[in-house]
Amino acid sequence: MHPDLIYCAGGNRRFAQIAIEAGFKYGAQLPRDKPHFPIHFADQDWKKPDRSKYMAQLAAHRPSIATVLDLQRRTQLRQVIDWAEEASQYCSHVVIIPKVRGAIQKLPRRVNNKDIILGFSVPSKYGATTLEPTEFSSWPVHLLGGSPHRQISLWRDMSAYCDIVSIDGNYTQLVAIKFNKFWANGDAHYANNRWLPRLDEADQRKWAHGAPYEAFRRSCRNIMLAWSALDTRTIEEDAHG
Repeated sequence: MHPDLIYCAGGNRRFAQIAIEAGFKYGAQLPRDKPHFPIHFADQDWKKPDRSKYMAQLAAHRPSIATVLDLQRRTQLRQVIDWAEEASQYCSHVVIIPKVRGAIQKLPRRVNNKDIILGFSVPSKYGATTLEPTEFSSWPVHLLGGSPHRQISLWRDMSAYCDIVSIDGNYTQLVAIKFNKFWANGDAHYANNRWLPRLDEADQRKWAHGAPYEAFRRSCRNIMLAWSALDTRTIEEDAHG
């Protein structure tokens, strides 16, 4: 089975509905986003953390998975674990995001009988970890952000030594809103960007209304098809040894 795929951008009900109907689980950044559906994954604002407001939102929404304060400096270790202990009261799994070398070996595997998942920030304009992926060996891992093809590439590489359990992102919503582009798994050879064609390139016509939603819908469908194909290929490879 492929990892849980999570759409994490809770502010727009229509985008969220499209993602959920395609098979994505629902996530939101709290307390910024206004959730429209029950939350599976909660993410805090790592640039402007507000512990009290975030924990209040976790208590209200009770997600399955929740991130805590990013571990960016060694001196934050105790603070990050404190966040994790508090968050564990309101969720089933806590995601700790290590961004400093040598920190992983000091982390607990569980807090308050809740499993710890390590968050790996996929390189993007928004943020990225500076750690080598191999430092996450033997841990369950959640991939944060990045493009779908970068996420798939990391899953291929990292699955050899850790368990990628879930992946979130809102990359395809951003390119749909800004450029009316959708993710095409590298197959759009007719377009300037074979990974991200515009709707007018794909359809040979201009879209007057609803273009961002249609672009996002196509991205969601193509992402699910890509992961389903990976599932089938993995099963076949296992069967043939």
